Amino acid sequence: MVDHVLALAATWLDWDGTPARVDDRVYTPHKAIRRVADHLIDHLAELEARLAGETPQPDHWHASAITTEADLAPFTRQDLDEARSRLTRLARIWANRLDALTDDQLDHSPGDGWSFRELAQHLEGSTYYADAVGEPR
Repeated sequence: MVDHVLALAATWLDWDGTPARVDDRVYTPHKAIRRVADHLIDHLAELEARLAGETPQPDHWHASAITTEADLAPFTRQDLDEARSRLTRLARIWANRLDALTDDQLDHSPGDGWSFRELAQHLEGSTYYADAVGEPR
């Protein structure tokens, strides 16, 4: 998933500044990266809380419902470098955490909600945000 997002992000250096309208939301390169990272962090916090026997804290992010001024900024090579570092590290944390779990823990996870395997599969859908921006035309 992260490889796909970063491959698209590499094309956003030519983004013309026009937000993409998808469904009832607007997306920009920065917003797509923010949403992918937030999604990975949010569900990692859920997984860790459930493993610790805690109730996951609800997030208070506005998610895709808002577009910040920062979301509208041009997407530069430095932004791409930052996104690469951020997302590849988050992906590695996820991979390490999932690799440390048994099949039983993956499929019969503690707490309420999806199994951890289902949670990881759900994260594959985070490509939605990058796909919403797409490649510049």
